[in-house]
Amino acid sequence: MSVKEITMDALNVDEFIASQVAEISSVVGEGLAVNALSGGVDSSVVTMLGHKALGDRLKTYFIQNGLMREGEAEQVVGWFAGLGVDIGVIDARDKFFGALKGLTDPEEKRERGITQVFYKDVFGDLVKQTGAKFLLQGTNFTDVEETVAGVKRQHNILEQLGIDTQEEYGYRVLEPIIRLRKPAIRAVARALGLRKEIYARPPFPGPALCARVVGEVTPERVETVRMATRIVEDELSETGAFQYLAILHDDMVTGVRDGRRDYGQQIEVRCWDSTDAVAASPTNLRFATLRKLADRITEEGPGVVSVTYNIAAKPPSTIEAV
Repeated sequence: MSVKEITMDALNVDEFIASQVAEISSVVGEGLAVNALSGGVDSSVVTMLGHKALGDRLKTYFIQNGLMREGEAEQVVGWFAGLGVDIGVIDARDKFFGALKGLTDPEEKRERGITQVFYKDVFGDLVKQTGAKFLLQGTNFTDVEETVAGVKRQHNILEQLGIDTQEEYGYRVLEPIIRLRKPAIRAVARALGLRKEIYARPPFPGPALCARVVGEVTPERVETVRMATRIVEDELSETGAFQYLAILHDDMVTGVRDGRRDYGQQIEVRCWDSTDAVAASPTNLRFATLRKLADRITEEGPGVVSVTYNIAAKPPSTIEAV
């Protein structure tokens, strides 16, 4: 693998920020660049590095793909308005759900339903509209490592798979934090003055809730996992865990409600202790906590009759299911 990691021990945060700001400024020159901001620590760090380097010549967008958490667009736009960064919101829900229609294979969902729509349709249009020649994105070292190893393809891995973005999409991709893992990225985020709600946020996948729906991704199924995600994040935010999430499974299971059969959906909860996402152990949650999660999800989620908790470590499991 040609990308070399900068370990946490070797990282000089101030030098890293200065070098990346200089690199972005040098490469983009007097031109324009665009980037997508999800509110996660990776894209947030890249946004701040880009704005330090380019000012208003970096056009930042929140892509409303229909796969984000509840109220995410409004929250993220508000956070960055306070930092003096203007965020445009692009409604691309029809494009993403149209591309995902009928897809059930995880790699097909990532490639055809997310990667192609994001890079070709959404940002292909944006670079034409703005005249930008560069896209800044928050690829991190673990993204590259897992894709190259064949564990799962991360949607933001392009050049490492031999994809010429200039030829394929009409712009060049810049990846300022590609040599860092999550702990190092969090350290850079703190040094950049990002608020704790951003730098301490649990990781969230680039394909968003698409990565947490087993089987076909539809607006209705995403709404179910979005509800479960809200509850899981509400109940587990004080655990100190590295990451916690809800997954909607494809199989329907038999349940009972009000004395009658209720053939419904099943949600799997995962909660992880980890430092770098390379290896992870299920968090030893109290049984009372698990019961409360199950009660809330089945009561607040119409049609959900089963809630399970993953107890397999990574490896052989992975943090996300899809």
